[in-house]
Amino acid sequence: MEAASKMYRNFCGYDRDCGGRHARRHGFGGLFGGVVGGRGFGWHGFRAGRKLGADDLQLVILALLADKPYHGYEIIKALEERSGGFYSPSPGMIYPALTYLEEIGYASVEAEGAKKRYRITDEGRAHLTENRRVVDAIFAQLAWIGAKMEHVRRVFAGDDARSDEGDDRHRGWGAELNEARRVLRAALASIMDASAEEQRRVADILERAAREIRGK
Repeated sequence: MEAASKMYRNFCGYDRDCGGRHARRHGFGGLFGGVVGGRGFGWHGFRAGRKLGADDLQLVILALLADKPYHGYEIIKALEERSGGFYSPSPGMIYPALTYLEEIGYASVEAEGAKKRYRITDEGRAHLTENRRVVDAIFAQLAWIGAKMEHVRRVFAGDDARSDEGDDRHRGWGAELNEARRVLRAALASIMDASAEEQRRVADILERAAREIRGK
């Protein structure tokens, strides 16, 4: 674990961004590209890599630990749930980050058999308070993504109350276009339980198709 922590510090230091190619501090590179900087919430900011930078990931972990102690895998699950399955950090990112937070005094650890449970320290709470605006923006974006993903799932799975025949929005569409819409809905319904990686792949396909439809 010490070697992993050292590699994490070297690769994801405070002046580096794990989610993209450009160095920045709290820049929301990759996953959140520019939320705090003024670009606002949007889907296109997620295409670069869908990862949090090192500083931002540390803040997110501290915010979760401020609510209650967590095991590493519970943090992964919590972030996946908050984003509707869109953002699921790997153990290779979470555990080195936790070790790093412990080393700098922002988190403490308790051994529970083969597992470790992490708690935030007073120093960690102070650091979290200083950066509350940043972490609130991250969680707001995660919530937005989760709601967006759930809406897409429900619409394309046909969970809305309207039937195809009774939906006035599609009157005037040709038979081929209506059939294509039904095929798409069925395809999306078939991946309701797909992994986060598979959902991201499908989201990229839909986004490309939408741009082509709009002629952009």
